[in-house]
Amino acid sequence: MGPLRGLRVLEIAAIGPVPMAATLLADLGADVVRVDRPVPSGLGVPLPRRCDVHGRSRRSVAVDLKRPAGVEALMALVTGADVLLEGFRPGVAERLGIGPSDCRARNPRLVYGRMTGFGQQGPLAQAAGHDLNYIALSGALHAIGPAGGAPVPPLNLVGDYGGGALYLAFGVMAALFERGHSGRGQVVDAAMVDGVASLMGFFHGLRAAGGWRDERASNLLDGGAPFYATYETADGKFVALAALEPKFFADLAHRIDLPAHFVQAQHDRAQWPQMREAIAERIRRRTRDEWCARLEGSDACFAPVLSLGEASAHPHAVARGAYVEVEGVDQPAPAPRFDRSAPASPRPAPEIGQHTDEVLREAGFDDEALGRLRLAGAIR
Repeated sequence: MGPLRGLRVLEIAAIGPVPMAATLLADLGADVVRVDRPVPSGLGVPLPRRCDVHGRSRRSVAVDLKRPAGVEALMALVTGADVLLEGFRPGVAERLGIGPSDCRARNPRLVYGRMTGFGQQGPLAQAAGHDLNYIALSGALHAIGPAGGAPVPPLNLVGDYGGGALYLAFGVMAALFERGHSGRGQVVDAAMVDGVASLMGFFHGLRAAGGWRDERASNLLDGGAPFYATYETADGKFVALAALEPKFFADLAHRIDLPAHFVQAQHDRAQWPQMREAIAERIRRRTRDEWCARLEGSDACFAPVLSLGEASAHPHAVARGAYVEVEGVDQPAPAPRFDRSAPASPRPAPEIGQHTDEVLREAGFDDEALGRLRLAGAIR
C-alpha cells in the first residue's frame, strides 16, 4: 500500500536525518530495510523500541560491516535495491568497501543517498557537528530568538529534518525520476548546510530588497511584528497571532477590540511597540480556552499554542486523523495524503536484527550460507 509500494530502500543505521528520511519513504509504502550493527552502538538517544517513531515501518537486519562477510551480505542486498541511504562522515563508506563505486559495480541503477552536515567536500567536511552547528553556519540560527537576547535552538527541526531529511528524500526521489529516463543511478550529496541555506532563500531575497534586518525580532516573520507573534493569556498559557494581511488584521482588531488607528498603521514600525502593548493587554484579559472560543476558525489567523500532548487531541487533528496510536504510542500519521494510493498504518519499530534471516533469504542466501555468516560473526 502507498504510492512508493515496490521501492526497495537500504538504510544504513544512523541518527537524525537518515532515519527521518527513511521513515518518510517507509510511511508511503517503500520496503525499507535498516542495516543495524549486531551490537547496539548507542547511536542517538536510547528509546524503548515502541517509542522509536523514526524507526517505524521497516525491517531490520543486523550486519557487521567491519567484517568482509558482512560487507558481502550487504552487497547482496544492494544488488536488488533501488536506494541506499547512509550518514557516515565522508570517506567512511569507501573505507568499509560500501561506497558509491563499490555499490555501482553491483547495481548501476542504485540511487546512493549521502547525508552529512557539511557535505562531501570543503574545509569542514571532516568536522564533527550536529543540527545546531549547521543552522548556525547557514544563517538560520542567527535569525531566531528574542530582541537583544541569544539565538534560540528551534529544536532540531531546521537542520536535521528540514534541511537534512526532507532534502535527502526529495533528492532521492528526483534521482529516481531521472533514472526512469537514463536507466542509471547516481549519488545524492545531501548536506544540511546546503539544505538550510536553500530554506533561507526567501530571507536572502528580503534582505537584498531592504526588507530584512539582521537584528533578531525586528522583522515581519521573526516575532518583530506585533501582529505575527505569541501572547500570554490570563491562565499563563499562550496563543499565536499571524494576521499578516490587512483584511485579516482588521478582523483580529475587531474581535479583540483593538483601536482602529492601529489597523490603519499596521506596517508603521514606529507604532509597533504601542500596538504590541495594546494587543498583549487585551489577550491577558481572557484564558486560552476563552480565546479559542472567540477566535478559533475565524479570519483572525489565530491558534492556541499547544503542547505535544494537547496537539494530538485537538478536534481538528482528530477530525483529520493526523495522529495514530502504535503500540500505545501517539505519533503523527503518514503525510502527505493521497486520494488513490493511501499508505498502510505504521508498524512499530523492529528489534535489531529481527528480519535478518528473512531479508537475506530474499536475497538468495540459503540456510547453509546463513550459518556461515553467523559463524563468521557477520550477522545476528
